[in-house]
Amino acid sequence: MILFTKHVVRWLCSVSLMVLLLSAIAVAEPIDSDPVLRSGYGRELLMRGEYEKGIEQLREAYLLFPLNTVFKRNLAEGYAAFGHQHFKQKRYEKADENFIKAQELYPEEAGYALLRGISNYHLKKYDVARYELERARGLKQDSVEVLYYLGLVQFETDNRQQALELWEQALKLSPGRKEIVELLEKGRKENTVEAGMDRGHSSRFDLTYDPGVDTAFALAILDVLESAANLVGAELGLFPEARVPVGIYKRADFKTVTDSPDWSGGVYDGKIRLPFGALTEITPAMRGVLYHEYAHVVVFELTRGNCPLWLNEGIAEMFGRMQYNRPLPAFGRAARAGTLVDFRKLEANFSDFSTSAAALAYQQSYALVNYMVTTYGWHRVRQILSSLGNGRTFDDSVAAALKDYNVTYDGLVKEWRASVDREMSGK
Repeated sequence: MILFTKHVVRWLCSVSLMVLLLSAIAVAEPIDSDPVLRSGYGRELLMRGEYEKGIEQLREAYLLFPLNTVFKRNLAEGYAAFGHQHFKQKRYEKADENFIKAQELYPEEAGYALLRGISNYHLKKYDVARYELERARGLKQDSVEVLYYLGLVQFETDNRQQALELWEQALKLSPGRKEIVELLEKGRKENTVEAGMDRGHSSRFDLTYDPGVDTAFALAILDVLESAANLVGAELGLFPEARVPVGIYKRADFKTVTDSPDWSGGVYDGKIRLPFGALTEITPAMRGVLYHEYAHVVVFELTRGNCPLWLNEGIAEMFGRMQYNRPLPAFGRAARAGTLVDFRKLEANFSDFSTSAAALAYQQSYALVNYMVTTYGWHRVRQILSSLGNGRTFDDSVAAALKDYNVTYDGLVKEWRASVDREMSGK
């Protein structure tokens, strides 16, 4: 998922620079009665990365002279810089809180409305995001960023044609922009495939499905997903507020929309996509796929997408195998032969793997997550996911969650490998 485009990042960098250049005065310690010195000290603190202390100094200067436009602007840009810092760490709620404070000082500033719109898009608060992006659009002539993110909001809320029109406008303003070209290509494919689909709903899910799919079968899939939401939510401690889109496709249409490898049994890319269009009844294997794909929804919400792929897939396999457990032949062969894959090579992408390599990647990922849950409990896994969601690295997240055991990422893998060796040797 795309965060800030480079143009938004450039604007935010200019915000930070403005905070430093609006006055030449910067001293080591504030003088309580002198707002100029307070403001200079506040900017110095921001430059050091001490945002809260810096903003407090800027706020005090502004409160002493609320009509001073320099103090007011300094404070607003300080809030924006702090919001940007939170955003980089995927702390979207905190980012939005700071953008709101900046916006309260300058309600007619289109940039702050844009930043609020982007943050709320990532929070999946689409109504708020749409409102703020429309405000930004109304306050300023169309910009690429506003059109781009407003298109994302429209697409996520099933207004695909409006989304395509917005992206086409954005591309006219910035011809050749790679991310917009890619979105348009993907959006047009999906729009073509899903234009004639039927629809269904449940308490948490919005379903589109091929007209050839039996309605009773489609609704049965929603029932299984509702059960998955209850189990996964209870174990991982999260029930997403936003409704979850689901699509059931014929295999050829699934391939067109997802561009996934032939071995894929389902995809979650913000929408649960299932190649079940030719099927008519729920099987145990299918239940496993549905639980697996729903687990990705919750893991993504918890981590903001900042999750090693092996951990994401391993957790999904845990829940899928609760419904349909299978042997682990690829894992067993690799363990006996000493050819298990380095987990750091399984952090990014499985889609280019062959069928046999993918089988080993999934089975090995499951084996380590199963060890983590069995040894340390789901609550430790939740801590790791929450830490990742706050922008920390996986190494730091493991070290923090398992600090009582003095276990690191490498130490965790070493422990697991030792347990595998014992199991293989029958000890």
